[in-house]
Amino acid sequence: MISIIIPVLNEEKNIGTLIDHLNNSSAGCLTEIIVADGGSTDRTIEVARAKGAILMKCNRKGRGVQMNKGASVAKGEILYFLHADTTTPKNFKHLITQTYKKGYKAGCFRLRFDDNHWVLRIYTWFTRFETTLVRFGDQSLFVEKELFDRLGGFDESLIVMEDQEIVRRLKKQAQFKVLNEHVVTSSRKYRDNGVFRLQFIFVFIFMLYYAGVRQQTLVHLYKSLINNLKI
Repeated sequence: MISIIIPVLNEEKNIGTLIDHLNNSSAGCLTEIIVADGGSTDRTIEVARAKGAILMKCNRKGRGVQMNKGASVAKGEILYFLHADTTTPKNFKHLITQTYKKGYKAGCFRLRFDDNHWVLRIYTWFTRFETTLVRFGDQSLFVEKELFDRLGGFDESLIVMEDQEIVRRLKKQAQFKVLNEHVVTSSRKYRDNGVFRLQFIFVFIFMLYYAGVRQQTLVHLYKSLINNLKI
């Protein structure tokens, strides 16, 4: 079984469509869909429950916290972490299970945006490479549950860059595979903030993180520089 874990915060416009897509995707194995809510004030919870998802209410928001909460009740041998505004390939179940059977205990897909802006095309072109420097949560992440539990899951002290941190730990313990197929993610943050401006901010935060800047400072910069941010 694959346990699909989706962290959400006010995603009523996306969550229902995503759950329908996941349920209608081609067969490959059994799946369960776990929606980990960080305190939505819209109809996210109502929509997710109506679509048959397992709903987990978290005591605080933050993707790391929410994804760990979802993983704690997951029954699948494989955990698949997916953002609410990201769409998988139709045959994602088959792709993940076949990759897992080849000995890869963790991995992700390449990335595309739902916008054809040339800057975004360049950015996503780099997601084909194996380096951890281009591994981000929008690409989704699958990992063997036993390995995830043994590593202690996501670092809940991190509000930003939690995806980079866990991939580094995973690669030290297991083979990690970047699949050739793509997930498609929303460009809404780029539309809200401007493509050039937002990409510059992301690169700036990224560099500060690897320079050892405190998480509290990074979060402050995120909140002060980026519009419509859900952290």
